[in-house]
Amino acid sequence: MENQASKPSGWIGRLLLRNMNKRHSGVTDWGLSHIAIPASGAILDIGCGGGRTIAKLAAKSPGAFVFGVDHSADSVKLTSRTNSLLVSTARVEVRLGSVSQIPYPAGKFDLVTAIETHFWWPDLPGDVREVFRIVKPGGRFAIVSEVYRGAGTRMANACEIHAPRIGMTLLTPDEHRPLLSNAGFIDVEIATLPEKGWICATATKPPAL
Repeated sequence: MENQASKPSGWIGRLLLRNMNKRHSGVTDWGLSHIAIPASGAILDIGCGGGRTIAKLAAKSPGAFVFGVDHSADSVKLTSRTNSLLVSTARVEVRLGSVSQIPYPAGKFDLVTAIETHFWWPDLPGDVREVFRIVKPGGRFAIVSEVYRGAGTRMANACEIHAPRIGMTLLTPDEHRPLLSNAGFIDVEIATLPEKGWICATATKPPAL
């Protein structure tokens, strides 16, 4: 059976997505507080899940067009329903797609977010390079997660035990730096909230010469 946490499907997956919308709200707000969200332009949320992050991004940036992509068809459907008004007014677009082949052209996005998803990516270094491709020169990329290797929380300890079996790639805070810089990003900044085990890693695509 496919891992429901990494690719929700069916009625169990839909229940999980709705639960994620509630459970991840706190870490999402904390992570977004570390990000300079552009007032206009284009924003992409990768692994948009139940769509709550897209709603938050649209509220924080009323002049931006917010996009979402997810490899789960059920996630795409729920995100579209969660943001139905924004979709109908052409402020939000949601597509089915993989982080390994993001269905958008190079240099399109002022900001790309990945909330509670990067540890499931099938080729983490390669997929971060794919994100680098679609970020505008001078644009930002932000990874936000409620678990990282070495956090010492109950969730982190459990994930570290089961990571090899369930296909998770957990990194320490310091390991996020080369992950981003090796893909071409600069100005890498890492913030953690150790008591909760939360992490936010942000980086910039170098401006065009």
